[in-house]
Amino acid sequence: MNLTTSLVDGTAVIQVNEARLTSPMLSDFAAAASGLISRGTDRLVIDLSAVGYVDSATIGLLMDLYRQATAAGGSVKLAGVQKRVETMLTMTGAHQFLELHQDRASALSSFGG
Repeated sequence: MNLTTSLVDGTAVIQVNEARLTSPMLSDFAAAASGLISRGTDRLVIDLSAVGYVDSATIGLLMDLYRQATAAGGSVKLAGVQKRVETMLTMTGAHQFLELHQDRASALSSFGG
């Protein structure tokens, strides 16, 4: 799976560089994100600007990451969500838990420094 991780002022940014985020490729994504949370980085921005499609397994993983981060006192925010992905998040109700931001900069600034 093609993803990059960086740290910006204590917030982990995971850039997913795949057009489709589906079940067969989720193990790398899950390991990277869960690893960050377990090592104490509880603020995550997941940049999905390159992702045009997600399946139900992906939404399940995003909700699990939300649960993990929240339990650690942090949060998960999504950046650059394309319309089709936003529709899936809305249909499943995940948008009620996962904050959606237009881009990475607005997601990062929403943490308030």
